[in-house]
Amino acid sequence: MPSAGPAKAKLACLLSGNGTTMSALLFQSRLPDCPYEIVFVASNNPDAPGLKIAAAEGIATFAHDHHGMDRRAHEEIMDAALRESGAEYLALCGYMRILTADFVAGWEGRMVNTHPSLLPKFKGLDTHQRAIDAGEQFGGCSVHVVTPELDGGPLLGQLPVAILPNDTADSLQHRVILAEYQLYPRMVADYVGRQYRADWLQQRVHDLAMALPEAEPRESHGSPGWRTGGKSGKFFAYFNDQHHGSEHICVMVKTSGLDEVEGLVETAPETYFKPAYYGASGWVGVILNRPGVDWDMVAEWLNRSWRSVAPARLTRLLDVADQF
Repeated sequence: MPSAGPAKAKLACLLSGNGTTMSALLFQSRLPDCPYEIVFVASNNPDAPGLKIAAAEGIATFAHDHHGMDRRAHEEIMDAALRESGAEYLALCGYMRILTADFVAGWEGRMVNTHPSLLPKFKGLDTHQRAIDAGEQFGGCSVHVVTPELDGGPLLGQLPVAILPNDTADSLQHRVILAEYQLYPRMVADYVGRQYRADWLQQRVHDLAMALPEAEPRESHGSPGWRTGGKSGKFFAYFNDQHHGSEHICVMVKTSGLDEVEGLVETAPETYFKPAYYGASGWVGVILNRPGVDWDMVAEWLNRSWRSVAPARLTRLLDVADQF
């Protein structure tokens, strides 16, 4: 039976108007190998044309008018609907509401937006006219992660658009929008798809492993691994990218033995598996190429595995520290 391929990241969109940016994301999601799917489209405007487009394409929609409502009360309603949809990421697609810091914090690292300038230039409104007035050679658009600072989150990508001699704000805007329709879907796909990419997953594991005392990276039989330092150092983790015919990308860590491995795999097969060769020796694979990886849990496993092989001079200090 052929593999269904990696799961797609679940994306929700917030819009207030025509839904053209949402549509660019939507039609990109229908192309082969796109790493996300749009599962929900919500609006503060029940009459937003974008809602009709989404509904016609079979996507669940939701609207709640913000007029006459406290901002936080409205955000709570929108947030509850977004979370009930199962969305993992949120894309702003012309959502004409300023979001509170609390709302943004609830989607930290999982909310993206597009802005019609080459940030950090021309944050806020009237970006095209400001670029023309400043004598810029290029306008353009940027895609960024949303933070409480207006248009100030980490940049994911930019696309410059040449400013022509007779450009007006309107004529420049028309071309920048075309650039946005190309850039936004590509950057969203790259951003949400990283959770299934071996290079990104390996870097996350590496950062966590190297935060442990005297840990050092070392290859083992062609696979990345991490061990305690020194000549007598022992491995406490291996990174496994679909080796030995496995469909999993995982980090392998030490358990108390085969019984624990079998128990973990039986009770949580979506999270753990018994790796070939290593499983019989008490190593378990923590599956990483899946939705909703709990990286705090991964860090705890790395710490536990490290403690099981680290020299006593290191573990004694940590045991004392844990008592306080």
